[in-house]
Amino acid sequence: MLFALAVTHVTIIGVTVYLHRCQAHRALDLHPIASHFFRLWLWMTTGMLTGQWASIHRKHHAKCETEDDPHSPQTRGIWKVLLEGAELYRTEAKNEETLRRFGHGTPNDWMERNVYTRYPILGVSLMMVIDVALFGIVGLSVWAVQMIWIPFWAAGVVNGLAHFWGYRNFNSADASTNIFPWGIIIGGEELHNNHHTFATSAKLSNKWYEFDIGWLYIRLMSFVGLAKVKKVAPTPRLAAGKLVLDEDTLQAVLSNRYEVMARYAKTVKRAYRQELARLKEIGSRDKYQLMRSARNWFHQDEAGLDDPQKRQLPEIFADSQTLRTFIELRNDLSAIWERSNASREQLLAQLQDWCHRAEQSGIKALQEFAMRLRRYA
Repeated sequence: MLFALAVTHVTIIGVTVYLHRCQAHRALDLHPIASHFFRLWLWMTTGMLTGQWASIHRKHHAKCETEDDPHSPQTRGIWKVLLEGAELYRTEAKNEETLRRFGHGTPNDWMERNVYTRYPILGVSLMMVIDVALFGIVGLSVWAVQMIWIPFWAAGVVNGLAHFWGYRNFNSADASTNIFPWGIIIGGEELHNNHHTFATSAKLSNKWYEFDIGWLYIRLMSFVGLAKVKKVAPTPRLAAGKLVLDEDTLQAVLSNRYEVMARYAKTVKRAYRQELARLKEIGSRDKYQLMRSARNWFHQDEAGLDDPQKRQLPEIFADSQTLRTFIELRNDLSAIWERSNASREQLLAQLQDWCHRAEQSGIKALQEFAMRLRRYA
């Protein structure tokens, strides 16, 4: 059992560090010794090829939650992806257009062409021989566990559950979720919403209470010269006493826009709870019931709401000008980084105008939020 857990853990680390963060997203570079070890190990424990895996995963990001997404539970159903994720992978691996379009930059050396690609079954067969040589007939059970580990945890749980159930730190454009705050069993891939928000980050944990064991291994490999981190998710820096909103502020706000909007969503939640408490205190039962039914989704972007929820918004706004102001300013704030054709001067003017409006709103929470924005550095 200890041997099986150890070797499957190495396989998981190979997938998350080598295939995912290094090859698919170029978030780090690995020393040739580490790269060749992971290629050999994954060939023996999964039969997967680097180019195929990276291509399918890149397509997943490019076509996320659409019909062209190779494994989205939003379009294919959660049980289809959870139980048949490996089949979906094998089907997409036969798509030459996917491999041609998304496979650039993956290994294509002599070993890849003449060993790994030519003999994909040989690797897992060698692993079976090794397991049987070590443990006799029980080795077949160890080998079976190795063979189902990635199809279940990666192809099923990460690709399925992590786009269906869990918590979200950031309102990314897809349905990605964090399954669990401590990424140990699946090497840190449990923090999938963090990854989809900052896809090129070598570190998947974001909050202080989250743990990414894959990042731990990357740091250890970096210490001995086997890895070089290229990019991690930005961390907000706040300058004490900074009041002037300048181009440095704009750059910092744009770089940390997901964190900005996540913090704004928390501000909206607090304001909503205060409105609920006010309605309950004055005994407005009908209005209280109306707003109580919307408390779980009101803070979300309007684009992500369904039609019944959108029709409910005007009724809520009719009873609360404060909440209307919160939502109007949220839409205007998110629109700043969606205006790709605007110059930096125009974006800076829009951000300055937004802060001025928030400060003039008379709403304390918005005034405090605008003051915090001014301190980004």
